[in-house]
Amino acid sequence: MSVGATVGRPRDPEVDERITRAAAEVFGAEGWARFSVDAVARRAGVGKASIYLRWPNKEALLVAVFASRLSGVRDIDTGSLRDDLVALARQVLHAFLDESGGAVLRLMLEAGSIPAGQEHLDRFLQSQATAAQAIVHRGKDRGQLRSDISVTLLLNTISGGALNHALTTPPRSRAKVAAAADRYAEELVDFVLASVTAP
Repeated sequence: MSVGATVGRPRDPEVDERITRAAAEVFGAEGWARFSVDAVARRAGVGKASIYLRWPNKEALLVAVFASRLSGVRDIDTGSLRDDLVALARQVLHAFLDESGGAVLRLMLEAGSIPAGQEHLDRFLQSQATAAQAIVHRGKDRGQLRSDISVTLLLNTISGGALNHALTTPPRSRAKVAAAADRYAEELVDFVLASVTAP
C-alpha cells in the first residue's frame, strides 16, 4: 500500500443525508429526551455502526443536523420592499414547514437543554433579525416605508406569523401547507404592509 493511501471505503454522502434527515425527523417528533442512535438507525434503515462511523455519539449527530439544516435566513435585495419581505417570509416558512421543520420547531422549545442547541438557534434568529434590519433600512431609504417603523415589530409580525402558521398546522396537513407556503408568504406580507407602508 502506498504512503498516504486510505483504508476502507469512502463515506457515502447519500447515506449521510439519509441519516441526518432521519435524525431531524426523530428529534422533531420525539424531542431530546427520547432521541437515540437506535431510533435514528431504524428510521434511516441503516445499522448503528454506520452512524457511529460518522459521529461518536448522539450529541455530535444532532449538532450535525443543526449545522446542515438550520442554515439561517439570507438578506435578498430585489429592489422592492414587498418582494424583499416576501423572500424573508418564504425562507422562515420553509425553515418551519420543510422536512426538517419539526426539528427547528422542537429546537425552539428545547434549545437550552441540548448540546450546542442554543448556539444554533441564536444564529438562526440573528440571521432573521439582520435580514429584516437591512430590508427595513432599504425600504425607508427608498421612501417605501414610514420612517418610524420598528424593525423589531416588523420582524416579530412577519416571523411570528410564519411561526404561528407552522405551529397550528396539523401533521396530516403539513405537506399541503408547505406546498402553499410561497403564496402564504405573499398574503402575510401584503397584510402587514397595508398598515406600515408610506402613504
